[in-house]
Amino acid sequence: MRRRDHNIFANATSLLICGLLAGVVVAAAAFPAVAMTGLAAKAGGETFSQLPSELKQATAPQVSRIFASDNKTLVAIMYDEFRSDVPLRDISVNMQHAIIAAEDHEFYHHNGVDMKGVARAFVNNNNGKSKQGASTLTMQYVRMSLAYSATNPKEVIDATQDTPRRKINEMKYALQIEKELTKDQILERYLNVAPFGNGAYGVFAASQVYFNKKPKDLTVAEAALLASMVKAPTAFNPTTPGGYPQALNRRNYVLGDMVELQYITQAQADEAKKVVIARTVQRVSSGCNSVTKNYWGFPCDYFYRWWLSQETFGATPYDRERRLKSGGYRIQLAMDVTAQKAARARILDHISDKNKDALLLAAVEPGTGYVRALAANRKFKLDDPKNPQNPYSSDPAKADKKIRGSYPNTTNPLLTGGGDIIGYQAGSVAKMFTMVAALEKGYPLGYTIKAEVRAKTHYQAGYGASSACPGTPYWCPSNASSKEAGVYNMWTGFGKSVNTYFVPLEERVGAENVVDVAKRFGLKFRAKADADKANDPDQAHGWGAFTLGVADTTPLDMANAYATLAGDGMYCEPTPVQQISTQDGEKIDVGKPHCTRATSPDVARAALDATRCPVGDSAQLGHCGGATAPQAHGAVGHPVFGKTGTTDHDKTAALIVGTTSIVVAGYMVNPDWPDHRDRMQHPIVNPAVWETVADYMDGKPKEQFKKPGNEKIAYGDQRSIPDVTCDSLSEARDRLNNAGFSPTIGADVDSKCPLGTAAGTNPPNRTIKGGAVEIMVSNGKAEQPPIAGTPPGQTPPIINFPNGNKKPKR
Repeated sequence: MRRRDHNIFANATSLLICGLLAGVVVAAAAFPAVAMTGLAAKAGGETFSQLPSELKQATAPQVSRIFASDNKTLVAIMYDEFRSDVPLRDISVNMQHAIIAAEDHEFYHHNGVDMKGVARAFVNNNNGKSKQGASTLTMQYVRMSLAYSATNPKEVIDATQDTPRRKINEMKYALQIEKELTKDQILERYLNVAPFGNGAYGVFAASQVYFNKKPKDLTVAEAALLASMVKAPTAFNPTTPGGYPQALNRRNYVLGDMVELQYITQAQADEAKKVVIARTVQRVSSGCNSVTKNYWGFPCDYFYRWWLSQETFGATPYDRERRLKSGGYRIQLAMDVTAQKAARARILDHISDKNKDALLLAAVEPGTGYVRALAANRKFKLDDPKNPQNPYSSDPAKADKKIRGSYPNTTNPLLTGGGDIIGYQAGSVAKMFTMVAALEKGYPLGYTIKAEVRAKTHYQAGYGASSACPGTPYWCPSNASSKEAGVYNMWTGFGKSVNTYFVPLEERVGAENVVDVAKRFGLKFRAKADADKANDPDQAHGWGAFTLGVADTTPLDMANAYATLAGDGMYCEPTPVQQISTQDGEKIDVGKPHCTRATSPDVARAALDATRCPVGDSAQLGHCGGATAPQAHGAVGHPVFGKTGTTDHDKTAALIVGTTSIVVAGYMVNPDWPDHRDRMQHPIVNPAVWETVADYMDGKPKEQFKKPGNEKIAYGDQRSIPDVTCDSLSEARDRLNNAGFSPTIGADVDSKCPLGTAAGTNPPNRTIKGGAVEIMVSNGKAEQPPIAGTPPGQTPPIINFPNGNKKPKR
């Protein structure tokens, strides 16, 4: 690019123009006196020297591009005006020549104002002939720049209204710009801002819309067509019946001018005129409804909603949206293409898009909060109201009002919450919060409680309530099976998801402390009733059912909460982006991982050790004694942790499975009718979750979870349990009480001891100080043969609970 010399003659010309326009020189050859008088009168009394000459530089709206986490895969684009600036070197010389031929033959020979053209146009327009503009490319660029830099409607009108004053303003600005920029710089800016019709602004967009190619590849015929449209994009629109012949004539006219200016030969022009102009264009769609692959819609929409919530990008959601759609940002999503594809594929392996029940999977990276996948058995699209595919809602009340369901098409934030999506009850996955609260209060993983068939609590349920103990107002929850009664610690209680272990544990810890852990781990409490309880310490204290997962949550909430354990107790706000860069390549910090300590590393590591039990992995510090999703570990082939969850009457089925690299939460719900009558099925949601984790982890090295630095958090103050074998029950109870334990009478078992005496204890040898010890009662029958591998005279180290291998509902 070169800056044209402003020699003495060029500068004299500029001064002459200024003098003419100001009314100082009225006898100059360029303007007849009568013409100058008329121009001065029409422009008003303001002198030329008083007009502004410094043009406010405002960047024209630019397309923002959204990429996947690899920063290469284009997900979507966002724009108000489809425009993306390109340097002149990336614009075909054919296009450069064509626009000069169409708009300004003297571009390389004037100082921003074409004197002869202005005089000719003024005389012509005042003699009743057809209008002529005489605006140079530089003046046209000024007009468009003024419009884009306008801050109110009046400034837009002033910049575009056809008046002598506007023309004079443009002239003075153009003279100044020509002093500051080279001709190539002016041409580049013009081509990047000019409108080409059909939603295309700038030559990059026009090349895409009309020819689906880059501007550097434009042919002579293509360049001539685009250049011909700038003058009147609507009138010369080749996609309309009236515009097509005008576009054809105008293109051929431009080709003739290109020959006249010796940019092309007559033969080239004749060949270009043979090219048939297409009557259709390929408009580039904007927004998350137009993602490259439909199943990328939910991550894209999550990003879009997140952006609108960020005050950094503007004072109001409207301002933020305008900035997104005009700022020319390059946005690198956290969405991992592999994880997203796997999640969507595994969902469809188990359930159809046309099923009213939704299988929702959310994946989060521990330690960063990056949301790697959001998938569902739904098409991300608005249902066409003129030709709807969605049936009426499964909720009878909504169906009566002709409200349609969210399947197979929806843009609702089913996985992340927002709008009228407050979440779903997810059941026992919430027991993790109780375990963390207990560990923080000093209860070790080995803390034992005698889980009754039905727990008697001090939480209020109300007289006559089905969940209350008979004749009392107190809540008395039970387990999925009456056979689950027994002595449990956190490993075994979490592994088998024993309600009557975790409710008493919550009562001892304080339900308000459990709720506080959930807040620190990122739960949002979107439902008003939940928020009222969570934000009032007195109500939270009485919220006994919280540990059983009655608060509404989303898959993203719970995936990120469990990721906090794998992140060594650091809660990282879930974020849809890895990096945002400005049009100039400047990287901004918004959306970067923002992590705070939610609990200590030792508490997180200890809790995670117990959460390995439900998904079939082995605890490093204790014994699991059972699992509710035992296939997960084998399917993933890496160290895993997680939890199952089921609500009353199976209205929700949930599973969370995580590694050190990824945590996936899956919910199976009916998003249209929470009080539905169906039973959600773990055989559908469970494999979809662990298969998604397995796909993501394929080929990655196995990484073991960290152990607590102080293992006392696992075992506590362990004490030996007195041997009370064959003691009377009263004597056995006294001895255990005196030793600092909490004894209870357990079930009858085969024993060589006399009928009705103590046959032994559960646990048998050691447990935590103050822990529950169950006295087993002899039935007077001979002892059964010992379990294989157990030394004679010793009790098996792992508790053999009477429910055997039957899988309880969770």
